[in-house]
Amino acid sequence: MALESYIREGLKKKDILLMTHIVLGYPSFDASMEIIRTMVKSGVDIMELQIPFSEPTADGPVIVQASQRSIEKGATVERCLELAGWAAKSFNIPFLIMSYYNIPFKYGVERFAGAMAGAGLKGAIIADIPPEEGMDYLAAMQKHNMEPIMLISPTTTSERMKFIASFAKGFIYCVARKGVTGKETDLTKELEDYLKRCRREAGLPLAVGFGIKDKADIDFLKGKAEIAVIGTRSIDIMEKKGIGPVGDFIRSLR
Repeated sequence: MALESYIREGLKKKDILLMTHIVLGYPSFDASMEIIRTMVKSGVDIMELQIPFSEPTADGPVIVQASQRSIEKGATVERCLELAGWAAKSFNIPFLIMSYYNIPFKYGVERFAGAMAGAGLKGAIIADIPPEEGMDYLAAMQKHNMEPIMLISPTTTSERMKFIASFAKGFIYCVARKGVTGKETDLTKELEDYLKRCRREAGLPLAVGFGIKDKADIDFLKGKAEIAVIGTRSIDIMEKKGIGPVGDFIRSLR
């Protein structure tokens, strides 16, 4: 099932879907497998699996540290794709790769898209590649029937939103504020107005991330977006309390 269709079907049963984020290989590959199991069992609808990169420019300190530790322990693109493939074949939700363009560029964009398709993944979120510089990547994604998730931010003009959305499939990732992941986000009328503009210009389901941390935030997003993205908060809980409490946290978001 195409990702957009999966989202539309899910919204017939839930008023908003949850997407969670993990860094593959952190704190270990065995732990990553257990975190994925826990998150799926706890009711997550979509997962983004980050291939660690040494300079994750959109990420805050929690995810930066997780990426660095994963790399220090020997994470490779091959091993991350292998684990992502295990997840896609083991659980009946969509899995996406998240990373930065250096990863598919060095791996080879054609080879990277083909590897994702072979692993059973739905697509990818590449945080730092504008369409003008990513035509080879977008062509490879289309060839292998992979869905490129594109990002927009509060500073994106309406004209630019339309342009970016013309290359997107599945959903649009709406960055809730300027800056990096993990910082506080003020859920205000300004954000609501921004999401209305995204809705008007994008024509796809909207996912909102960066600073979404609890049930109150998710409740605010109901009716304004189709997907709430939880990243830093769940990693922070895992770091401080372990994997079990991550499941409790996710269940509490409903």
